[in-house]
Amino acid sequence: MGKIFYIMGKSSSGKDTIYKRLLEDQELKLRNIILYTTRPMRQGEQPGREYYFVGEEIFRQYQEQGKIIESRTYQTVYGPWTYFTADDGQIDLEKRNYLGIGTLDSYVHMKEYFGEGQLFPLYIEVEDGERLKRAMRREELQPEPKYAEMCRRFLADEEDFSEKNLEKAGIVRRFRNIDLETCVNELKNCIQKLQ
Repeated sequence: MGKIFYIMGKSSSGKDTIYKRLLEDQELKLRNIILYTTRPMRQGEQPGREYYFVGEEIFRQYQEQGKIIESRTYQTVYGPWTYFTADDGQIDLEKRNYLGIGTLDSYVHMKEYFGEGQLFPLYIEVEDGERLKRAMRREELQPEPKYAEMCRRFLADEEDFSEKNLEKAGIVRRFRNIDLETCVNELKNCIQKLQ
């Protein structure tokens, strides 16, 4: 039976970079789970790689069909942005292992949907000051920086990833992303032991 290794962490903790590195590692043989979002594409993103970028009507269609595994909508300074995982046929735990990425709340819903024995949390941590510096550097590279939204995400993470919520979700092990190579190697070793 396959497993889903699920990366989570506050914004600008390096989740996306780590996710890409683990997917590229041929030894792990992990398949990605592509989430959906109604938010606009960022510079450098491609449809079907980071996300399936869709409109609200697609989200509603999946809802009506009962195919939403988990979803969350953020009231951003640019309007509501929805992120969701759909039961669209891309996950087959009879055949392979997967690497997912999302929020603590999405992890909890995925665990409820697939079963506790199928989901393995990989929680990434970075000191808050460093995360804020990384977020600023990333936002500065955008054609139209969205600083207000960056700040909203940063503050929302404090509540979403509170110690109380981490404990409630059963997150025990944490991976510190001080040095990217060290963090990726620790995650790889952990995944290999669980496969």
